[in-house]
Amino acid sequence: MSGLRPITVITGASAGIGVALARIFARNGYELALVARREDRLSQLADEIAATGAPKPIVIVADLAQAGAARRIGEALAAKGAEPQFVVNNAGFGLVGLAASRDRGEQLAMIDLNVCALTELSLAFVDSLERHHGGILNVGSMAGFLPGPGMAVYYATKAYVLSFSEALHSELKPRGIRVTVLCPGPVPTEFAARAGVSGGLAPGMLTQSATSVAEAGYRGLMRGRRTVVPGLANKLIAVLIRIVPRRLLLRFVDSRQSRRRSRSGHSA
Repeated sequence: MSGLRPITVITGASAGIGVALARIFARNGYELALVARREDRLSQLADEIAATGAPKPIVIVADLAQAGAARRIGEALAAKGAEPQFVVNNAGFGLVGLAASRDRGEQLAMIDLNVCALTELSLAFVDSLERHHGGILNVGSMAGFLPGPGMAVYYATKAYVLSFSEALHSELKPRGIRVTVLCPGPVPTEFAARAGVSGGLAPGMLTQSATSVAEAGYRGLMRGRRTVVPGLANKLIAVLIRIVPRRLLLRFVDSRQSRRRSRSGHSA
């Protein structure tokens, strides 16, 4: 035993699904460490959670795309006498546009955050997750089931998150560690603005609130589920994706992303 108290680490906790997940974990009695770049927002959320009578979350300001982020998070927690019981990898972003035309540095930064940081944090604390019978919740996307012309790199990163998380679920299950990948459809958060999406994300029947998505992810993790797709309509689409010919999926996504680029004024 390490003697360090268990804590839930949530990345991307300054907005959207990350904020909703923080509230849900805190409501269910878990002490939190909130990780993101925007200290003011993290501090505001920490104060909000403390006002409910829950322990005030630890605030860790970090750019996860920078090498060594997991080590710095571990050191910050150890200094507070804590270690991870759950790791929630929610941080990530997307970009609309043709891969050959968009800024290459931005796209590589997206891989650094969506793939490299998530992988590092998923593997860095396995021993403490085992000690505390905890787990990992990786936030993927319905995009992970699809090819993504028009958002090629983003879709590819989410395909990685899905594949990696499902494999890790099998690898770590014998050690008593739960691994769940949460694959939401469209969620009205800051993600769309960062990606360059305008004019609506998708039909209303596919769109869900950050709170409902977070609740589904939390329940799935606690039940030890491998994959969670929130919402009946999205579940049906996930099934159809597996049987529709790939060439038709490519045409469909390409057509939709072309319309998005036209509305957003992106020639890229």
